[in-house]
Amino acid sequence: MPEQFALAEGVRTAVAVAAPLGLALSIRQAWLGWAVFAAFWTCLCDAPSPDALRRQRLGLFVLCGGAIAFVGSWSASLAPAAGMIAGSLLVFLSVFLSSGVTNGAQLGTLLAVVSVVAAGFGHPFALAAIQGVAFIAGATWAFALITIVWPLEEEGPLRRSASALVARLGDMTMELIALGEGPHGDSQWHHEYSQHRRAVRIATERLREMIDRYGHGPHLVAARYSSALHAAETLFGALIALDHAFIHHLAPDAERRKVARAVLSALAAIRGMIAGGGAGHARLRRTLGRLEQLRGTLSDPLMTGCTLALCEALDSFAPEGRGTAEPAPAAAQPRLWRGLRGTSLREALRQAVGVGVVYYAALTFHLGYPYWATMAVVVVLQSGFRATWTRSIERVLGSLLGGMAALVLLHLLRHEIALFVIAVGFSLLTIALRMFNYTVFVVFLTMLFVIVAEMLQPGAGIASARMVDNLVGSVAALLSVMLLWPDFGPPLRQRIADGLEANRRYRDAVRGDEAAAVVHDARRSAGLASVDAEVAFTDRLGRLLRREPATAAATTALREMRGMAGEAAVAWHLRRARAPDPR
Repeated sequence: MPEQFALAEGVRTAVAVAAPLGLALSIRQAWLGWAVFAAFWTCLCDAPSPDALRRQRLGLFVLCGGAIAFVGSWSASLAPAAGMIAGSLLVFLSVFLSSGVTNGAQLGTLLAVVSVVAAGFGHPFALAAIQGVAFIAGATWAFALITIVWPLEEEGPLRRSASALVARLGDMTMELIALGEGPHGDSQWHHEYSQHRRAVRIATERLREMIDRYGHGPHLVAARYSSALHAAETLFGALIALDHAFIHHLAPDAERRKVARAVLSALAAIRGMIAGGGAGHARLRRTLGRLEQLRGTLSDPLMTGCTLALCEALDSFAPEGRGTAEPAPAAAQPRLWRGLRGTSLREALRQAVGVGVVYYAALTFHLGYPYWATMAVVVVLQSGFRATWTRSIERVLGSLLGGMAALVLLHLLRHEIALFVIAVGFSLLTIALRMFNYTVFVVFLTMLFVIVAEMLQPGAGIASARMVDNLVGSVAALLSVMLLWPDFGPPLRQRIADGLEANRRYRDAVRGDEAAAVVHDARRSAGLASVDAEVAFTDRLGRLLRREPATAAATTALREMRGMAGEAAVAWHLRRARAPDPR
């Protein structure tokens, strides 16, 4: 997701890391490494939310992380196997209790990371206390930098998510325009069938989830993005109808291309409204005027209905309230504590057991840095098998690439100042790329950890140990999710059946002249069910474990699913063309 590149957050993290790292190198105190990583982890814990909730959650991380850094280290020094017990127990508590915090998944994961790292550095009481103080010092410095010294725009994550959605709609539109008079790429089944529809639907749900994080109502920053979400969904419906028209040649080719180019103009206007400022409103008015002119030149009712949908999408931003978007009900600012979830106990137990097993294996096989293996378990293990499998592949690949790159850098560069500059640069890139792509994120994260560890606590085989330990931890996470309360989800045939039924309901809602709100809800449900079925079909490992081959019947059903969605979208926009213009 290139739109999620967060340069400002990366630069701020580089400043947060540079100060304690420079201090640690200048006074030659390795224990200050805890301040370095505490500052980095605090920046990583800064998840999108309203500013008040972010401050509360970050403050909680500073306090709990400092306590864990002390307790985990001291407990691990009490007996030979105490680290395994202390690490597993602290991971359980971190994951279980953080599930009750609003948007606390990242908080729980990072506290669990602190737990396993602290358990890997067993120290007596005094040294453990110093370790805890170092953590609090580094985390407090980063907290002050984030919340007081260098606060960033509150709605930045919302803007990036909205921009990503507009970009995915643009990708889908550009492919239609590029067709010219040639055949549509999805006329026949292929491996990337319906990829644009999936990408748009996933980006739509990400923006919806982001808006939910901020709350609703005209007095909150999320209000503008609620309009953007409605506009994008309305435009997406028109694009599905247009896509179906290109496949089946339902309208004159020249008119299809005109409307496709008009979609790009509408997307540019939406992009301007997302950016804010008076220029966005001026462009919106000009685009609406051009759409009105285009509508007068069209002879095909389907293309007329699609153009009306583009006007409706832009009307979502109209200050006069002409748009058909219903305002979301006002909601209070989210509170920090939301209560424990029913599944949180099982997830915490799975994490704790996985950490304990890996810690035991690391001690048995004398892995050089066992906390890196347990850390991999914590960050790779997800609630479902498919997500865990994907994350494990990305983690292993990123660790291998990052480890090898770090080995090359350490071989070529031995000067401390050069390594310091490189480490600070890697901290910038790691945070800036954390939502861009997980594999790339892990590449730079691995290089950062290896280089900082080499500068503060030199040792043989740090990079290779990082690669091996991440492989061990990722495999253990996979085994944990497969053996402890496995959740593979419904079988493929059930997902396809659900997708067909959801799309059938969507088509019937349009043909039955149901209200617009009912049709919109049915369209969203059909889109989500289609994505679920298509992703399950492309999950080869999941199908292999279930012994579900990719049959011709499955591909036929997926094509039928897409066809019904297209038919419903066409029927809806033909219905719009026949109805009086609500504007």
